[in-house]
Formats: sequence, structure tokens, C-alpha cells
Amino acid sequence: MLKRELRKKYKNLRTGITPSQASDFSLILANSLLEIPIWDFFYYHTFLSIEEKNEVDTIPLITLLQGRDKNVVVPKVVSNHSMENYLLTDNTAFKKSEWGVPEPLDGIEIPETKIDVVFVPLLAFDSKGNRVGYGKGFYDTFLHKCRKETVKIGLSFFDAESDLISDVHENDVKLDYCVTPEKIYTF
Repeated sequence: MLKRELRKKYKNLRTGITPSQASDFSLILANSLLEIPIWDFFYYHTFLSIEEKNEVDTIPLITLLQGRDKNVVVPKVVSNHSMENYLLTDNTAFKKSEWGVPEPLDGIEIPETKIDVVFVPLLAFDSKGNRVGYGKGFYDTFLHKCRKETVKIGLSFFDAESDLISDVHENDVKLDYCVTPEKIYTF
């Protein structure tokens, strides 16, 4: 299936999830992460959710990471297809971007090469670990700057797409895991 078809399909599926379900599913996803061997690392990057798009809520994940004394890193778009990454602290101030993404105003910048685990936003994924985002390429560009061994974990309300994504590009970065309310996929 083509990425544009999957974007449309999964945007529509998300609209069918109630805020209560989204909250419950997001908590299940965060707790499921305890089963993945990622807890000896130091820097954990996570996207911040766009409420209006009914995305996975990353607040339970952030709470889990901070409760385990992990360093949480959050992104800020700085130019076309480029992001900077800032350490999340008690003093981090946020402003919503033009896309509705909460972004840090400033702070301690963390280079991509120091990030150990990345929680990747997505709309859909397939059984090979290919993902479909919103199509801007921010995360693929960012992931190419990370170390090869950086662990990439998708978070999704839905299971893997039964058909493989047919228009995967050579610059698309595959996931290592994807966590859904029903299952943990390993790629």
C-alpha cells in the first residue's frame, strides 16, 4: 500500500478513538516498554504529542522515564527537515509550533550522536519495521544523524499494516520495535 493511502486511512482511524481510549492506550504503551531491553541507556528522545491529531500521548512515557532517572530529550524544528534536541528539565518552557507540536523554547542542546533511544511518531507501520509519518521527513533526517546502534521504537494505537508499504524510500529509517496496545513488534 502507498504511504499517501496509509496516511489517509490511519488519520481516519485515529478520529474513531475517544480521548478516554487514547489515554488508556497511551498508558498501556508506556507500561509495555518495560518489557523491552532499553533501560541501561542514558539519553531517551521522545516526540511530544499533537493533541489535535489524536496522537499517542507521550506524557506517561516521559513520567516513566523520569521515574527511572533517565534523561529525556525533546525535539524542536529549526529549519526545513531539521530538528534540534533539548534536555527536558523542570525549567523547560514550551511553545506550540505551526503544526501544533509543543516545542522547547531553549535549553541544553543534546547532539544526535549522544541519543541512545528514540521514540518515533508514526501514523502506520508494516511487519518489516517500515513506518509512515506525516511525510515531511523530519524523523528520517534526524535518525540518519543518530548512531547506527540507536534504538528506534514506534508507538502506535494500531497493529502493523498487513500489506507492506510499497513506496519505501532508500532514506527511510526502519524501526527496531513498535509497541501497540496489543503487541510488541520486534524487527
